[in-house]
Amino acid sequence: MRGAWLTAVFLLVACQVDAFATDSSAPPQAVPSDAAMADYRAKLEDFTRARQKYDEVAGTYWNSIAEKRRARNEKRANHQDIVLKDYVLTQPPVYSGPPEPVSPIPKPPSPRKYIPVVADFLKAATEEFGFKPQTPRREVEFKRAYAKVASAAGLTKDQVVRVYAFEAGGNGHYDVQAGLENPGPNAHAMSTALGYNQLLNTNSVELLSEHGENFVKVLTAKAATLPGPRKAALKRKIEILERMTAVSKSVPDEWSEHEKLANTPQGLGIHALNLDIDVGPLLQTHKLLDSVEFARRKKYTAPLTAAELEMMNLTGDGNGFDMVTMPANFRSQVPTANFFQPNGYAANPVAVTNNTVAKLVQATDTLMDREVKLPGAKELAAAF
Repeated sequence: MRGAWLTAVFLLVACQVDAFATDSSAPPQAVPSDAAMADYRAKLEDFTRARQKYDEVAGTYWNSIAEKRRARNEKRANHQDIVLKDYVLTQPPVYSGPPEPVSPIPKPPSPRKYIPVVADFLKAATEEFGFKPQTPRREVEFKRAYAKVASAAGLTKDQVVRVYAFEAGGNGHYDVQAGLENPGPNAHAMSTALGYNQLLNTNSVELLSEHGENFVKVLTAKAATLPGPRKAALKRKIEILERMTAVSKSVPDEWSEHEKLANTPQGLGIHALNLDIDVGPLLQTHKLLDSVEFARRKKYTAPLTAAELEMMNLTGDGNGFDMVTMPANFRSQVPTANFFQPNGYAANPVAVTNNTVAKLVQATDTLMDREVKLPGAKELAAAF
């Protein structure tokens, strides 16, 4: 199998050379010499063999991570104590072989994948639902609305402000999007993460699917207290929210299905709810509240710190709860790799650098300590 795989790689290289030499539509460029191609093939073979050996070792490691995780879940379900040996206590293997060689055959740069931005969410909301979010005249209005909803839900000022400081950089506005915190000619969106708690478009669809009917009840009660014109406007918004909720419920209640829907025009339009001063605070609050309620369902009654909430946000409620309930003396010994999938771990330099639970929680708290001193965080704290 290994030899056949290498042969396929080299045939692909040979085909690239042939196409490069004969494609009359390509701009004229120097054809790589036989010596350059031979050197490249030799380096590619060395790299491929080294990488395959590493992948075998890494595969064994990550399989053990998954097996230990399943075993811990079974023990919890049976009300058994989790002990230190229930975790993988070694760090993930690191590839140390030769680097992947650069092909002498020029390749056009890959276009950057387009990530929708606020303008796209607003356009989709208008076209799909006839919805235009009611945005605040001043940022502090949104902060006050958020603080009111979060307080009513039982979240503390410390939890809300510190998570905001971490997620939105201590100064983020209600419409801040990941990668666009500091607008400039080279700024580009890193994801659809939006708002004070950086909800992805999939989060918005999932939250609406699970809590949309409750959101409707909240807004209906609010509408009953308003005078005529404002009541009528809010009732129109409620009708749109009901339609969006129905769309969110039209797929199975699974993350993968919500993700598919979130990336359609309807899903992008639903994401625009985060920008609305009535609905946005409900979505942003429930992103945190869901983690709190998850812990409560597991009979964990101690107040969650902001850093612990962030662990549940970072790794998912199940993995985060595993970290939250871990004895203090375990935290310095258990690698963060225990709570990630391999691709997610590799893509998270913070978790790789702070490679134990204790280090990751401390790094999160340290950043929160710094960011809560910024004007946006202070303004949110004053709204409570």
